[in-house]
Amino acid sequence: MAAHIARRCYLLCLNVSAGTTVIPQLVKPRGVVIRDVNSTFQLNAGYGTRGTDTTEDTQVHVPVDRLTVSYSRSSGPGGQHVNKASTKAEVRFHVQTADWIPEDVRQKILEKNKNRINKAGELLVTSELSRSQQRNFCDCIQKISAIITEASEKPHEPTAEDIALRAKRLEKRNKERLKLKKIHSVTKQSRRVDFD
Repeated sequence: MAAHIARRCYLLCLNVSAGTTVIPQLVKPRGVVIRDVNSTFQLNAGYGTRGTDTTEDTQVHVPVDRLTVSYSRSSGPGGQHVNKASTKAEVRFHVQTADWIPEDVRQKILEKNKNRINKAGELLVTSELSRSQQRNFCDCIQKISAIITEASEKPHEPTAEDIALRAKRLEKRNKERLKLKKIHSVTKQSRRVDFD
């Protein structure tokens, strides 16, 4: 970011010395807050059948105003910066009132992510991968997207071919089991001693 500002200042000085009038543009820092950029995140998640060829991609809107975002001190190496900057992102939202997620997907989220849901019914996602609040916030959004995508996958419906193959394998396993049982029985019979 510093190189970006320095480049703009250089171009501004170059244009002023050449005699052209330049209206300076407002340089907005890139990594301050994502909420200024957009109020919702659009992530692709498939709400369809299993597989990528027949899945309809519908856009899941993750409204940032519905998320509770907090930042805290991150752990790990990083020198003095770790002790001063709050870069760990913690994003939470109430799963039952999240009307931007379909009802059946909400139920699967509750079932599959019991360890991430607190007593208030909020799904808690944290990230401290980076030393930047924005990157950690984006990582939390990607984790929420992955949770929604995983919960929205439909179970595979077995075809008639799959059912026939499964029955054939089961029959083969039973034959092998009975064959081993017979061999074991013959071995035990041969060890018996008749005292008659």
